Amino acid sequence: MTEQTGQTQESERALRSRTAPPLTAPPPRPLGEHRRWPRSFADRLSAPLPGVRAMARLAREGALRPSPQGLRGIAELPFAPGPLPAVDTATVAVTWAGHASWVVRIGGLTVLTDPVWSRRILGTPARLTPVGVRWEDLPPVDAVVISHNHYDHLDAPTLRRLPRRTPLFVPAGLARWCRRRGFTRVTELDWWESAELAVPGREPVRFDFVPAHHWSKRSLTDTCRSLWGGWVLGDRRGQRVYFAGDTGYGHWFKEIGRRHPGLDLALLPIGAYAPRWWLRDVHADPEEAVQACEDLGARRMAPMHWGTFVLSAEPVLEPLARVRAAWERTGRPRAHLWDLPVGASRVLAA
Repeated sequence: MTEQTGQTQESERALRSRTAPPLTAPPPRPLGEHRRWPRSFADRLSAPLPGVRAMARLAREGALRPSPQGLRGIAELPFAPGPLPAVDTATVAVTWAGHASWVVRIGGLTVLTDPVWSRRILGTPARLTPVGVRWEDLPPVDAVVISHNHYDHLDAPTLRRLPRRTPLFVPAGLARWCRRRGFTRVTELDWWESAELAVPGREPVRFDFVPAHHWSKRSLTDTCRSLWGGWVLGDRRGQRVYFAGDTGYGHWFKEIGRRHPGLDLALLPIGAYAPRWWLRDVHADPEEAVQACEDLGARRMAPMHWGTFVLSAEPVLEPLARVRAAWERTGRPRAHLWDLPVGASRVLAA
């Protein structure tokens, strides 16, 4: 069997697994393996990308940023940096650094999600809130997970701060970008695949890559050339944190919950949703994020992807008010909504 034929069969198996999951989860993939992928992942889109008419409508309406009144809440954005909590191998702790960047402590490891420590990203104004954790206050970073390649989730200046032997876990098709920048331990996964990282003196942690309702693009010529998704991080005690990355609402949440029952915490995006006709397919609004948490069967929810960068037209404080109201309507314990200020932490005891 040629390598290309083997890759074709591997891609077909991955496509079938989206609707017909195996009875048992496949074993973890080897770390750092070099793999071949299809030229495009456009067949994974949940909805067609906007066309010329939609772009023209957006230009006519000009609803790209909040109104002056919607920006008045900037001074009230919650920002309360504090020291990272002390943890052991049995403790899970999360700290919101802002946007989709979290410091996740699990199994004794320190894992960064979509780390963006830059003051600004391409095409947007500067950050509304500072980074919640100073880079020099981070413990040694044991791993990084990337959800997709958009600039507010994959930030080259931040990654350059890391040692090049830092393990990176990335979507299918993105390893080449990372390796070109000198990273030597890059593991790229397809949906429903996993890998496991064992660090001496710590517990092994499993990284499962799961679907999202989104897309990828970093230049004019690479639309959907790499995959997009979220991550489930789990330790040997069965404690698991779901990091959604960037996603709209849709059917994948129930499937993720079915394959990963009993999630302890879901880190879910609630911002960058207006105008709704433009962003509905790729960005969940606060009410949809709460419904996604319900679909997942997650015990707790921590909102993210709001209050950091101005990416859309909703008032800057609106996502927080709406997610709190939506959560209250569910009747679930208020303490299970971890609506953290930027820089704050929560600990999940074993």
